[in-house]
Amino acid sequence: WTLDPSGDWYYWWISLMALPILYNWIILICRCCFPGLQERHAGLWLGLDGLCDALYLLDIAVRLQTGFLEDGILVRDHGRIRQRYLRSLSFPWDVAAVLPTDLLYLRLGPGVPAVRANRCLRVPRLFEAFDLQETRTAHPNAFRVAKLMLYVFVAIHWYGCLYFALSARLGLGTDAWVCPNASRPGFGRPLRQYLHSFYFSTLILATVGDTPEPQREEEFLFVTAGFLLAVLGFATITGSISSVISNRNAADAAFYPDPEPVRRYLRAQGMGRQLARRVARWHQHLRAQQKLPAERAVLRHLPRGLRAEVVASVHLPALRRVGLFQSWGREVLQQLVLRLRPQVFGPGEFVCRRGDVGREMYFVREGRLAVLAEDGVTQLAVLGEGLYFGEISLINIKGEPPPRRAPPWSPGPPPGLTAAPPSPGNTSGNRRTANIMSIGYSDLFCLSKEDLAEVLAEFPSARATMEAKGRQLLLRMGKLDVLAEAAAAAAEEEAERRVRALEVALEGLQTQAARLLAQLEASACKLALRVGRLEGHLRRRQ
Repeated sequence: WTLDPSGDWYYWWISLMALPILYNWIILICRCCFPGLQERHAGLWLGLDGLCDALYLLDIAVRLQTGFLEDGILVRDHGRIRQRYLRSLSFPWDVAAVLPTDLLYLRLGPGVPAVRANRCLRVPRLFEAFDLQETRTAHPNAFRVAKLMLYVFVAIHWYGCLYFALSARLGLGTDAWVCPNASRPGFGRPLRQYLHSFYFSTLILATVGDTPEPQREEEFLFVTAGFLLAVLGFATITGSISSVISNRNAADAAFYPDPEPVRRYLRAQGMGRQLARRVARWHQHLRAQQKLPAERAVLRHLPRGLRAEVVASVHLPALRRVGLFQSWGREVLQQLVLRLRPQVFGPGEFVCRRGDVGREMYFVREGRLAVLAEDGVTQLAVLGEGLYFGEISLINIKGEPPPRRAPPWSPGPPPGLTAAPPSPGNTSGNRRTANIMSIGYSDLFCLSKEDLAEVLAEFPSARATMEAKGRQLLLRMGKLDVLAEAAAAAAEEEAERRVRALEVALEGLQTQAARLLAQLEASACKLALRVGRLEGHLRRRQ
């Protein structure tokens, strides 16, 4: 049994380990500086201390079973895992944190909880838990702010506890700076003493002022140390808040387009305010509704396979609603979904107009679109979520087949033959047949004809299925000229026949040429032998 450091079990375990570490860092100093708190709840502290020690020991066992990556592969060999952990720098600290220093209670008594100070050495495990939680949370900026506030609370808590300990050493109530003693009403309870110390610590570390003036050297040194700590704290807080704001701005810039360049362009060109307001409202809609037009840019760093899975999990259900694609396999749809481009249209904006050349089809992800008549006013139908339009522009793909691979001996296409023209069967001429206008803000996905052709070139069966369904759709719409399609098919068959005949003739000529070449080589060899013999006879006579 081996734990994966990137798995859920390890995540929940290290999140649990943050609790005993925070307990020791927050409660232990409080018990040391407030003796009354330690004495009143001694049994409770012993039980919680035992539970924390058990979790510390169990965490060492968990780390002995936690694998590590080597060459990108999780190592599950227990021998190598143990050897790596025992040789790591964290192992001595983990052992030091669980040393049985509680045995000193037998000599010093249970009123000295400072013997457990070694339990605070596990703080690197707390930082590891925070880093892992920050990468998994859905709101990392909020988590960073909460973590910063926790650090501030712990600093104020420690300073307040040390303030009370110093007050107890100098004498409670001996001057205005130290904590009042029990003679003052309410200050006989540990809770009231702690709240006063925490409040006094907050005033000093926040540099608010309004604190009594120190009277002794110890008090001056303590306040000075507090001011220095406050300066460091303010610098840390300012830097952390600035980092959170800059990270949020960078994240917004990565997800949403910046409207400022468009505004500057419109002002430079002297465009009207109405157009500028439309652009501004479009950008506001993207941010308010969390639309992501730059989806490809956001996912560009992912590997192609993982990017396909992410996009498919988001957009594949919408693609399966299209009747043209329902019988296609998942592999083809995954390749298509990678080529979907999100587009957002504003109110009154035309997606396409009747008569325009169609080069893409659209899927309605969200919003409502009106199908208008030729006059551009009469509403014929309304398209809603899950519907699609513009598929006619993708059907006429048969007339653009991939080019035939020419033989290596062929200098070019045969005389009299050219590339096949677009299929004349579609009487609409690959143009839009209706006006489509967005009623409100509409979120669409666009699939271009070129992207579809690129995918279908790798999947011939899907290509044939789409051509068959497209032919049926055009027949129902009355947009298919059967005679023209038959003539085009006959012309294509005739061209194929002529190409095959030319290929057979050329293969015969190639065979005859090879035979003549062999005969020529044999004649040359015989001639060379005769010339050699004649030269030998001539040399002997001489």
